[in-house]
Amino acid sequence: MRIIVAPDSFKGSLTAREAAQAMARGIRQVFPESEILEIPIADGGEGTVEALVAATRGALRHTTVRGPLGEPVDAAWGVLGDGRTAVIEMAAASGLTRVPAGRRDPRITSTFGTGELVRAALEAGLRRIILGIGGSATNDGGAGLARALGARFLDADRLDLPEGGAALARLARIEVSGLDSRLSETELLVACDVDNPLCGPRGASAIYGPQKGATPEMVADLDAALGVFAGVAARATGRDVARIPGAGAAGGLGAGLLFFTPARLRPGVAIVLDAAGFEALAQDADLVITGEGRTDAQTAMGKAPVGVAAAAKRQGVPVICLSGGLGEGADDVLAQGIDALAATVPGPMPLEACMAQGAALVEAAAARACRLVKVGWSLRR
Repeated sequence: MRIIVAPDSFKGSLTAREAAQAMARGIRQVFPESEILEIPIADGGEGTVEALVAATRGALRHTTVRGPLGEPVDAAWGVLGDGRTAVIEMAAASGLTRVPAGRRDPRITSTFGTGELVRAALEAGLRRIILGIGGSATNDGGAGLARALGARFLDADRLDLPEGGAALARLARIEVSGLDSRLSETELLVACDVDNPLCGPRGASAIYGPQKGATPEMVADLDAALGVFAGVAARATGRDVARIPGAGAAGGLGAGLLFFTPARLRPGVAIVLDAAGFEALAQDADLVITGEGRTDAQTAMGKAPVGVAAAAKRQGVPVICLSGGLGEGADDVLAQGIDALAATVPGPMPLEACMAQGAALVEAAAARACRLVKVGWSLRR
């Protein structure tokens, strides 16, 4: 019997890799002779680097870059097992967790460090890059990233603008002649799971600015600044991308990547599954077990377990999802390719205890699920 375990992280409790290991232990209690393939997954947000490096037997690297506020930070990124693909999380360099709660201000935070990670991958000779853009602290339209890669952002006096989204209100000219020439020979896949445009009531500033520290007044100013940026960038690059779904992702980094690099935006879980070679591995599988920290109506809208289920179904493989918690609309995933859904918590338990005992709970839930699978297979025979 061949079983694939392909969970997302159980946030605050287990990484995707730890969840996969716990599931494998539970399976072996019931099917000790089974072949188990551990493929930890992610949707492009936090944990993407670790998941893909583990799934492909790649290697982690570290680069010191500028954090969102300009302070040096150590950012991890990865080289996949194929030796030619880099995987980067913008959150490692420019993420919200890099800014203390009392200092969050999307008017001044920058994506420069993310650009430095892209440059590090180019300097390592890698010409295929997977970039996850979830969890940003920024609202600069990707201007910081473009600066790190050689672009210049100038005001009416031809002086370089300071970092941050607010300064873009004074943007008059963008010089792109200095952009790293290696970008033209690079495949850049951007893991993006939102469809927001750059500006407007569903834009980067209005939807995501408040969680980064923006007041209503800041939101209005930042949205106007991104409007100026969009117009100047379109003239500089000949590209009109502000209304493309996903342009507003990560404080407009989606737009910046489309303006200044050969980026293609794709659903994050699809990129991760492709990089891990999931469908080829699933061809001979008998069962797939996936999972996440909480399953609710949002899961059915394209989160990682549903992506796993869709890929497994194309190979005719049944899928079980183990979830740390089941919220409103959880059963919606049953129409999205998941065959069975189960909580890892067997009864009432404080949240803190659930988080602390995450590995044991996932292991036990995997064993319970496999006992039911064993009964089903016995009935079929």
